[in-house]
Amino acid sequence: MTAQISRTIRFEHLRDALGIGTPSPRLSWQTQAEAGWTQAAYEVEVERAGQVELSGRIESPEQVLVPWPTHPLNSRERASLRVRVFGADGSASDWSSPSEVEAGLLNASDWTARPVSAAWDEDSDSDRRPPLVRSEFSVTAPIARARLYVSAHGLHETEINGRRVGDDILSPGWTVYGSRLRYYTHDVTDLVHAGQNAIGAYLADGWYRGRIGFNGGARNLYGEDLSFIAQLEIDRVDGTRQTIVTDAGWKASFGPLLFSGLYDGEHYDATQEQSGWSQPEFDDVGWTRVAVGERDPGTLVAPEGPPVRCTEVVPPVSVARTADGRYLLDFGQNLVGRLSVRADGPNGTTIRLRHAEVMQDGELYTRPLRQAAATDVLVLNGEGPREWEPRFTIHGFRYAEISGWPGELKGDDVVARVYHSDMERTGWFETSDPLVNRLHDNVLWSMRGNFVDIPTDCPQRDERLGWTGDLQVFAPTASFLYDVSGMLSSWLKDVAVEQLEDGTVPWYVPVIPGGDHWTPIQPGAVWGDVAVLTPWTLFERFGDTQILENQYHSAKAWVELIDRLAGPDHLWNEGFQLGDWLDPAAPPHDPADALTDRHLVATAYFAHSSQRLSQIADVLGRGNDADRFRALADDIREAFIAAYVEPSGRMSSDAQTAYALAISFGLLPTDERKQVAHHRLAELVSEAGNRIATGFAGTPVISDALTIAGETETAYSLLLERECPSWLYTVLQGGTTIWERWDSLLPDGSVNPGEMTSFNHYALGAVADWMHRVVGGLSAVEPGYRRARIQPQPGGGLTSASARHLTPYGELSSAWVIDEGTFTLNLTVPTGTSAEVALPDGTERLVSSGSHRFSCASIAPRPGDSRLPPRDRSAENGSVEPRMPTVARPFS
Repeated sequence: MTAQISRTIRFEHLRDALGIGTPSPRLSWQTQAEAGWTQAAYEVEVERAGQVELSGRIESPEQVLVPWPTHPLNSRERASLRVRVFGADGSASDWSSPSEVEAGLLNASDWTARPVSAAWDEDSDSDRRPPLVRSEFSVTAPIARARLYVSAHGLHETEINGRRVGDDILSPGWTVYGSRLRYYTHDVTDLVHAGQNAIGAYLADGWYRGRIGFNGGARNLYGEDLSFIAQLEIDRVDGTRQTIVTDAGWKASFGPLLFSGLYDGEHYDATQEQSGWSQPEFDDVGWTRVAVGERDPGTLVAPEGPPVRCTEVVPPVSVARTADGRYLLDFGQNLVGRLSVRADGPNGTTIRLRHAEVMQDGELYTRPLRQAAATDVLVLNGEGPREWEPRFTIHGFRYAEISGWPGELKGDDVVARVYHSDMERTGWFETSDPLVNRLHDNVLWSMRGNFVDIPTDCPQRDERLGWTGDLQVFAPTASFLYDVSGMLSSWLKDVAVEQLEDGTVPWYVPVIPGGDHWTPIQPGAVWGDVAVLTPWTLFERFGDTQILENQYHSAKAWVELIDRLAGPDHLWNEGFQLGDWLDPAAPPHDPADALTDRHLVATAYFAHSSQRLSQIADVLGRGNDADRFRALADDIREAFIAAYVEPSGRMSSDAQTAYALAISFGLLPTDERKQVAHHRLAELVSEAGNRIATGFAGTPVISDALTIAGETETAYSLLLERECPSWLYTVLQGGTTIWERWDSLLPDGSVNPGEMTSFNHYALGAVADWMHRVVGGLSAVEPGYRRARIQPQPGGGLTSASARHLTPYGELSSAWVIDEGTFTLNLTVPTGTSAEVALPDGTERLVSSGSHRFSCASIAPRPGDSRLPPRDRSAENGSVEPRMPTVARPFS
């Protein structure tokens, strides 16, 4: 058998390794070969500066995040790598196509650029008009290559010789700026030429000094300056280097941007444009010298994930004109991005664009936006047709209102451009039920709309913060749908930076002032547990031990804090908690007033995080810590049982979330009380008419708990319920994203009166992880899906389902269909991996890579049956004892 490398080498978690921030990036590749082929060894060829190095044959089956094979890269150094692999059968592949990697500026001493900003006086307590900054330079020798290393205090969009640099927006993104400011590396060789050149940038407030936060927000959270940081390095053919940096020689002026804010939108006056401002020989006599600021270059970091880009263009599905001349547009999908218009009109024509997620009484309904204006303004200059969209803002909307449009607006004059972090799509799911498919699409769209540089809670109102608990419960779903490894590993570093010295994890990261509820920061279960549970999720899905190492101190500090707070009785039963946030029974004015005791939730999570931390310590070889936290988890479990499980087997909080947490986290006794609790959870769901009765804590685990309890059919009934509150209620109400509340739109079509009413909020979409693993049947048994489990568990009357995931090793897929009483499963296992396959009749097999097909009689699960039927003893690869119907939550 001969293997071939099916994907070029990937460095760390980056698709584009230009400007990578580590001198010894790890390598990953994928192979394709005949079924059963396995890698025994590999060899890497490294070419740099015309010199070729060979690693020699390295005996290893690993192909994901393997060590850099030679001496580290220096700053700016470029290398080309190829790999070939050797099979256990003695075969050898051809060399892969070459893959390029180039280091960024790895040392603080590499930076000579300084932050430059407009020097005029400003009122720091008001909205300030953003400036343009520019400089000119001359190139006198032929150019070999040019690199721009660029960042900002605020946001920037850079141009060289009148042409835009890159296609990313909202750069450099949002990090904890004082500790970590991201810079990007751009290849600008084609933009620079011999002779006179110019470089300039639009600037805007962004998160750095713009209005963000609750109750009107706050300004200047990171500083009052609006500064550009740029270092353009031109390598000449003769081997010399010319460096152009932001310094005192730059100039600033106002441009056409009158205002730009993330919440409020952008005001662009084309009559204020300065034609040719970023081109050479522009007359900048009216421009003023810049002020030069300070920045510790040691805080400048290279990106670990992709930037925010436009990933889709959506045309309106309808355009209607109102009696007073306004236009109302419906894009058919609640999305995140901005409008792009093609307009022509007389000088001074003012076009106003307003945005909203919902309509009510025939008009945009903007109350859920709270104090976010979400309005863009374009003033035309009468110089002919132009295409325009805002630069430094995004909105969450399905509907738009356009007023002041000159003439008749046609359907192709306006489109919506969708923006989010440009992650690689890795997961797909489909069933025979179109409503379930729409629900899954809604989960996907909510993720897209809220993974905008950081994982936010909602993209439309005056908030848009990186809530830690929301991400914690959604991370397993996110990790299936997209490659979030780089983006979330970067964000978790900010979580550690913002973590208090005592171990307290903030409610949201980066931290901003939050009013009475959120400041001063207090420890809270579910939210603070992101420090432990999300690194583990990334490890199990992407196989990256380094993420566990990077976050270990943060994870350990969190569990040790809660251990101190809980005290000798191991019950976290004091202090402020959000509990089962947004339980549908909670009143609109008090989302934390849930049916389940919030301290029960806190103690359950304390046990769960302690257990996970022991597993993390095991992986990292920290045996003493592993033993210590394993014993702590056992103690908490016993304390939990004594405090919250009654002798009858019922929970002290007789509510869905209480049972779901106890079952999913393994917190029940092993006697008959366990079966009572299993039965009671299913009973509660049935008593509620299969309507959901859980909030942020219970929703991610209730379907798993039912499946563990042998009540998979009840879990399907919960998924397929159509009455409010339920997942399909939101679909039938026309929702195209996941809502913050189960009843964000009430049955009568009116908007929920609660202040927190978002129509794009991914947390309650965490059920998709259960859909991928139980309905689709795909889960990881070993990190990175090196060994997978394929165990679809049909139910709910579905006649087919499929799930497909691009693992680090390649495509893993499962597709099943029930026809005339026969269950047929087709699956694909990527080269270099294996899979456990479990059929509904109890048959189990272990299969190697390749395509496989299995059939058996379709067996419907019996409610309350906690065992699968006995397996077929004639299966290959030895016998496997019958097992409880697993949910395949890895490594639990």
